[in-house]
Amino acid sequence: MSLISNPTLLRCAAVSALATSLAACAGTGGSAGVQSAGAVTFQQIRNATIKLEYAGTTFLVDPMLARKGAFPGFQGTYNSHLRNPLVELPLPLSEVVKADAIVVTHTHDDHWDDAAKQSLRKDMPIFTQNEDDAQSIRKDGFTDVRVLDGNTVFRGTRLRKTAGVHGTDQMMMVAPLAKRMGTVSGVVFEREGYKSVYVAGDTVWNGDVESAIKQFRPDVIILNTGYARVLGFEGSIIMGKEDLYRAYQLAPKATVVGIHMEALNHLMQTRKDLREHIVEKNMDPQRVLVPEDGQSYRF
Repeated sequence: MSLISNPTLLRCAAVSALATSLAACAGTGGSAGVQSAGAVTFQQIRNATIKLEYAGTTFLVDPMLARKGAFPGFQGTYNSHLRNPLVELPLPLSEVVKADAIVVTHTHDDHWDDAAKQSLRKDMPIFTQNEDDAQSIRKDGFTDVRVLDGNTVFRGTRLRKTAGVHGTDQMMMVAPLAKRMGTVSGVVFEREGYKSVYVAGDTVWNGDVESAIKQFRPDVIILNTGYARVLGFEGSIIMGKEDLYRAYQLAPKATVVGIHMEALNHLMQTRKDLREHIVEKNMDPQRVLVPEDGQSYRF
Protein backbone atom coordinates (compact mmCIF):
# COMPACT_ATOMS: atom_id res chain seq x y z
CA MET A 1 0.00 0.00 0.00
CA SER A 2 1.28 3.44 -0.91
CA LEU A 3 -0.04 6.86 0.00
CA ILE A 4 -0.20 8.65 -3.34
CA SER A 5 -2.16 11.83 -2.84
CA ASN A 6 -2.66 13.67 0.42
CA PRO A 7 -3.79 17.29 0.03
CA THR A 8 -4.77 17.97 3.63
CA LEU A 9 -3.03 15.52 5.94
CA LEU A 10 0.18 17.56 6.01
CA ARG A 11 -1.71 20.31 7.77
CA CYS A 12 -2.95 17.78 10.32
CA ALA A 13 0.25 15.78 10.84
CA ALA A 14 0.66 16.92 14.41
CA VAL A 15 -2.86 15.86 15.37
CA SER A 16 -1.76 12.39 16.43
CA ALA A 17 1.18 10.04 16.39
CA LEU A 18 -0.77 7.88 14.01
CA ALA A 19 -1.03 10.56 11.35
CA THR A 20 2.71 11.03 11.54
CA SER A 21 3.18 7.29 11.30
CA LEU A 22 1.02 7.07 8.21
CA ALA A 23 2.96 9.82 6.50
CA ALA A 24 6.26 8.18 7.41
CA CYS A 25 5.12 4.80 6.05
CA ALA A 26 3.84 6.20 2.77
CA GLY A 27 5.55 5.74 -0.52
CA THR A 28 6.11 8.60 -2.90
CA GLY A 29 3.91 7.30 -5.72
CA GLY A 30 2.32 9.44 -8.38
CA SER A 31 -1.02 11.19 -8.82
CA ALA A 32 -4.44 9.80 -7.92
CA GLY A 33 -5.17 8.88 -11.51
CA VAL A 34 -2.00 6.83 -12.14
CA GLN A 35 -1.85 3.14 -11.34
CA SER A 36 0.62 0.37 -12.10
CA ALA A 37 -0.43 -3.03 -13.46
CA GLY A 38 -2.53 -4.87 -10.90
CA ALA A 39 -2.89 -1.84 -8.64
CA VAL A 40 -6.14 -0.60 -7.14
CA THR A 41 -6.34 3.11 -6.33
CA PHE A 42 -8.71 4.36 -3.65
CA GLN A 43 -9.53 8.03 -3.17
CA GLN A 44 -11.62 9.48 -0.37
CA ILE A 45 -13.72 12.30 -1.79
CA ARG A 46 -16.07 13.29 1.06
CA ASN A 47 -18.39 11.45 3.42
CA ALA A 48 -19.24 8.08 1.76
CA THR A 49 -18.22 9.35 -1.67
CA ILE A 50 -15.12 7.55 -2.90
CA LYS A 51 -13.39 6.69 -6.14
CA LEU A 52 -11.90 3.31 -7.03
CA GLU A 53 -9.55 3.01 -9.99
CA TYR A 54 -9.99 -0.71 -10.59
CA ALA A 55 -8.33 -2.55 -13.47
CA GLY A 56 -8.41 0.57 -15.62
CA THR A 57 -12.01 1.46 -14.73
CA THR A 58 -12.98 4.37 -12.49
CA PHE A 59 -15.93 3.71 -10.18
CA LEU A 60 -17.49 6.64 -8.33
CA VAL A 61 -19.35 5.32 -5.28
CA ASP A 62 -22.22 7.10 -3.49
CA PRO A 63 -21.84 10.58 -5.00
CA MET A 64 -22.93 13.40 -2.68
CA LEU A 65 -21.75 16.40 -4.68
CA ALA A 66 -23.55 19.37 -3.11
CA ARG A 67 -21.86 22.56 -2.03
CA LYS A 68 -21.32 23.11 1.69
CA GLY A 69 -24.61 23.87 3.50
CA ALA A 70 -26.80 23.06 0.50
CA PHE A 71 -29.52 21.16 2.38
CA PRO A 72 -30.93 21.03 5.93
CA GLY A 73 -29.68 18.75 8.67
CA PHE A 74 -31.49 15.46 9.04
CA GLN A 75 -34.55 15.85 11.26
CA GLY A 76 -34.63 13.70 14.39
CA THR A 77 -30.86 13.36 14.54
CA TYR A 78 -28.13 14.99 16.59
CA ASN A 79 -27.12 18.54 15.61
CA SER A 80 -29.97 18.78 13.12
CA HIS A 81 -29.70 22.59 13.21
CA LEU A 82 -26.52 22.30 11.12
CA ARG A 83 -26.82 22.35 7.34
CA ASN A 84 -25.31 19.60 5.22
CA PRO A 85 -22.73 19.00 3.91
CA LEU A 86 -20.56 20.48 6.66
CA VAL A 87 -17.54 20.80 4.35
CA GLU A 88 -16.87 21.52 0.70
CA LEU A 89 -15.65 18.98 -1.82
CA PRO A 90 -11.85 18.71 -1.70
CA LEU A 91 -11.59 18.76 -5.50
CA PRO A 92 -13.33 20.68 -8.27
CA LEU A 93 -16.66 19.11 -9.15
CA SER A 94 -15.43 18.67 -12.73
CA GLU A 95 -12.70 16.34 -11.42
CA VAL A 96 -14.95 14.39 -9.07
CA VAL A 97 -17.44 13.45 -11.80
CA LYS A 98 -14.76 11.96 -14.07
CA ALA A 99 -15.67 8.29 -13.87
CA ASP A 100 -16.64 5.31 -16.01
CA ALA A 101 -19.48 4.09 -13.79
CA ILE A 102 -21.39 4.97 -10.63
CA VAL A 103 -22.34 2.69 -7.74
CA VAL A 104 -25.21 3.87 -5.52
CA THR A 105 -25.48 1.67 -2.42
CA HIS A 106 -28.80 3.34 -1.50
CA THR A 107 -30.53 6.59 -2.36
CA HIS A 108 -30.40 8.62 0.86
CA ASP A 109 -29.44 12.25 0.21
CA ASP A 110 -25.91 11.82 1.56
CA HIS A 111 -25.21 9.07 -1.00
CA TRP A 112 -27.15 10.29 -4.03
CA ASP A 113 -28.10 13.95 -3.90
CA ASP A 114 -29.61 16.53 -6.24
CA ALA A 115 -26.16 17.83 -7.19
CA ALA A 116 -25.17 14.35 -8.35
CA LYS A 117 -28.37 14.05 -10.37
CA GLN A 118 -27.65 17.38 -12.04
CA SER A 119 -23.89 16.96 -12.54
CA LEU A 120 -23.48 13.42 -13.85
CA ARG A 121 -23.94 12.46 -17.49
CA LYS A 122 -27.38 11.00 -18.12
CA ASP A 123 -25.87 8.07 -20.04
CA MET A 124 -23.43 7.17 -17.26
CA PRO A 125 -23.70 3.48 -16.26
CA ILE A 126 -25.18 3.40 -12.74
CA PHE A 127 -25.37 0.30 -10.55
CA THR A 128 -28.04 0.08 -7.84
CA GLN A 129 -28.97 -2.41 -5.12
CA ASN A 130 -32.50 -3.17 -6.37
CA GLU A 131 -35.12 -2.32 -8.95
CA ASP A 132 -36.85 0.24 -6.71
CA ASP A 133 -33.68 2.35 -6.55
CA ALA A 134 -33.09 1.80 -10.26
CA GLN A 135 -36.55 3.07 -11.16
CA SER A 136 -36.09 6.13 -8.93
CA ILE A 137 -32.84 7.01 -10.68
CA ARG A 138 -34.32 6.42 -14.13
CA LYS A 139 -37.04 8.95 -13.28
CA ASP A 140 -34.27 11.54 -12.98
CA GLY A 141 -33.39 10.96 -16.63
CA PHE A 142 -30.57 8.42 -16.39
CA THR A 143 -30.69 5.94 -19.24
CA ASP A 144 -28.22 3.19 -18.27
CA VAL A 145 -29.24 2.03 -14.78
CA ARG A 146 -28.43 -1.57 -13.87
CA VAL A 147 -29.33 -3.65 -10.81
CA LEU A 148 -26.52 -5.50 -9.07
CA ASP A 149 -26.83 -9.25 -8.71
CA GLY A 150 -24.43 -12.05 -7.91
CA ASN A 151 -22.95 -12.10 -11.40
CA THR A 152 -22.68 -8.44 -12.41
CA VAL A 153 -19.56 -7.77 -14.49
CA PHE A 154 -18.49 -4.39 -15.85
CA ARG A 155 -15.44 -4.16 -18.11
CA GLY A 156 -14.09 -7.37 -16.65
CA THR A 157 -14.57 -6.44 -12.97
CA ARG A 158 -17.13 -8.40 -10.96
CA LEU A 159 -19.38 -6.44 -8.62
CA ARG A 160 -21.08 -8.48 -5.89
CA LYS A 161 -23.85 -6.92 -3.82
CA THR A 162 -23.73 -7.46 -0.06
CA ALA A 163 -26.42 -6.97 2.57
CA GLY A 164 -26.58 -4.67 5.58
CA VAL A 165 -28.93 -3.05 8.10
CA HIS A 166 -29.09 0.72 8.55
CA GLY A 167 -29.55 0.73 12.34
CA THR A 168 -29.73 -1.41 15.46
CA ASP A 169 -32.30 -4.14 16.11
CA GLN A 170 -34.09 -1.75 18.48
CA MET A 171 -34.34 0.89 15.76
CA MET A 172 -35.62 -1.59 13.19
CA MET A 173 -38.50 -2.49 15.54
CA VAL A 174 -39.83 1.08 15.21
CA ALA A 175 -41.73 0.98 11.93
CA PRO A 176 -41.45 4.67 10.92
CA LEU A 177 -37.71 4.70 11.60
CA ALA A 178 -37.15 1.37 9.86
CA LYS A 179 -39.01 2.70 6.82
CA ARG A 180 -36.93 5.88 6.87
CA MET A 181 -33.67 3.91 7.04
CA GLY A 182 -34.83 1.65 4.23
CA THR A 183 -32.87 -1.05 2.45
CA VAL A 184 -29.10 -0.65 2.16
CA SER A 185 -26.28 -2.58 0.56
CA GLY A 186 -22.57 -2.84 0.05
CA VAL A 187 -20.48 -4.11 -2.85
CA VAL A 188 -17.38 -6.23 -3.37
CA PHE A 189 -15.11 -5.50 -6.34
CA GLU A 190 -13.21 -8.52 -7.66
CA ARG A 191 -10.94 -9.34 -10.57
CA GLU A 192 -8.15 -11.86 -10.93
CA GLY A 193 -4.77 -10.25 -10.34
CA TYR A 194 -6.18 -7.32 -8.35
CA LYS A 195 -6.86 -6.70 -4.68
CA SER A 196 -10.49 -7.38 -3.79
CA VAL A 197 -12.30 -4.44 -2.19
CA TYR A 198 -15.36 -4.61 0.07
CA VAL A 199 -17.33 -1.38 0.46
CA ALA A 200 -19.71 -2.16 3.33
CA GLY A 201 -22.01 0.85 2.91
CA ASP A 202 -24.39 2.31 5.50
CA THR A 203 -24.77 -0.63 7.86
CA VAL A 204 -24.13 -1.43 11.48
CA TRP A 205 -21.79 -4.32 12.28
CA ASN A 206 -23.88 -7.49 12.10
CA GLY A 207 -23.98 -10.98 10.64
CA ASP A 208 -24.27 -9.63 7.11
CA VAL A 209 -20.94 -7.84 7.44
CA GLU A 210 -19.23 -10.79 9.10
CA SER A 211 -20.54 -13.14 6.41
CA ALA A 212 -19.31 -10.88 3.61
CA ILE A 213 -15.82 -10.71 5.10
CA LYS A 214 -15.67 -14.47 5.66
CA GLN A 215 -17.11 -15.33 2.24
CA PHE A 216 -15.18 -12.90 0.04
CA ARG A 217 -12.01 -12.52 2.16
CA PRO A 218 -11.42 -9.00 0.82
CA ASP A 219 -7.95 -7.49 0.73
CA VAL A 220 -9.36 -4.02 1.44
CA ILE A 221 -12.37 -3.31 3.67
CA ILE A 222 -13.97 0.14 3.55
CA LEU A 223 -16.31 0.94 6.46
CA ASN A 224 -18.58 3.91 7.12
CA THR A 225 -17.41 4.73 10.64
CA GLY A 226 -18.89 8.13 11.51
CA TYR A 227 -21.27 6.69 14.14
CA ALA A 228 -24.36 8.62 13.03
CA ARG A 229 -26.86 9.11 15.86
CA VAL A 230 -30.66 9.31 15.91
CA LEU A 231 -32.34 11.11 18.81
CA GLY A 232 -33.93 8.84 21.41
CA PHE A 233 -31.93 5.71 20.62
CA GLU A 234 -28.74 4.14 21.90
CA GLY A 235 -26.17 3.19 19.34
CA SER A 236 -25.76 4.33 15.76
CA ILE A 237 -27.24 3.80 12.32
CA ILE A 238 -23.78 3.06 10.88
CA MET A 239 -20.48 1.81 12.26
CA GLY A 240 -17.97 3.45 14.58
CA LYS A 241 -14.50 2.98 15.97
CA GLU A 242 -15.25 -0.33 17.68
CA ASP A 243 -16.31 -1.78 14.34
CA LEU A 244 -13.04 -0.72 12.77
CA TYR A 245 -11.35 -2.89 15.39
CA ARG A 246 -13.76 -5.79 14.76
CA ALA A 247 -12.89 -5.80 11.06
CA TYR A 248 -9.18 -5.56 11.90
CA GLN A 249 -9.46 -8.67 14.07
CA LEU A 250 -11.74 -10.65 11.75
CA ALA A 251 -9.60 -10.06 8.65
CA PRO A 252 -5.97 -10.10 9.88
CA LYS A 253 -4.52 -9.80 6.37
CA ALA A 254 -6.80 -7.02 5.12
CA THR A 255 -6.33 -3.28 5.06
CA VAL A 256 -9.25 -1.56 6.83
CA VAL A 257 -10.29 1.97 5.84
CA GLY A 258 -12.61 4.20 7.89
CA ILE A 259 -14.65 6.83 5.98
CA HIS A 260 -18.01 8.73 6.20
CA MET A 261 -16.93 11.21 8.90
CA GLU A 262 -17.03 14.95 9.62
CA ALA A 263 -19.33 15.84 6.71
CA LEU A 264 -22.87 15.55 8.11
CA ASN A 265 -24.71 16.93 11.13
CA HIS A 266 -25.34 13.59 12.88
CA LEU A 267 -21.88 12.04 12.59
CA MET A 268 -20.60 11.75 16.14
CA GLN A 269 -17.14 10.20 15.71
CA THR A 270 -14.26 12.05 14.12
CA ARG A 271 -11.06 11.03 12.40
CA LYS A 272 -9.25 12.00 15.59
CA ASP A 273 -11.46 9.59 17.56
CA LEU A 274 -10.61 6.74 15.21
CA ARG A 275 -6.90 7.49 15.14
CA GLU A 276 -6.76 7.59 18.91
CA HIS A 277 -8.63 4.27 19.04
CA ILE A 278 -6.15 2.73 16.60
CA VAL A 279 -3.30 3.73 18.90
CA GLU A 280 -5.19 2.59 22.02
CA LYS A 281 -5.85 -0.86 20.53
CA ASN A 282 -2.29 -1.12 19.21
CA MET A 283 -3.48 -1.67 15.66
CA ASP A 284 -0.94 -1.57 12.84
CA PRO A 285 -1.20 1.97 11.35
CA GLN A 286 -0.15 0.65 7.95
CA ARG A 287 -3.16 -1.68 7.93
CA VAL A 288 -5.80 0.67 9.35
CA LEU A 289 -6.29 3.91 7.43
CA VAL A 290 -8.33 7.01 8.21
CA PRO A 291 -8.03 9.20 5.10
CA GLU A 292 -8.63 12.92 4.89
CA ASP A 293 -10.91 14.24 2.17
CA GLY A 294 -9.04 14.11 -1.13
CA GLN A 295 -6.48 11.58 0.09
CA SER A 296 -5.58 8.58 -2.04
CA TYR A 297 -3.93 5.18 -1.57
CA ARG A 298 -2.71 2.60 -4.04
CA PHE A 299 -3.01 -1.06 -3.05
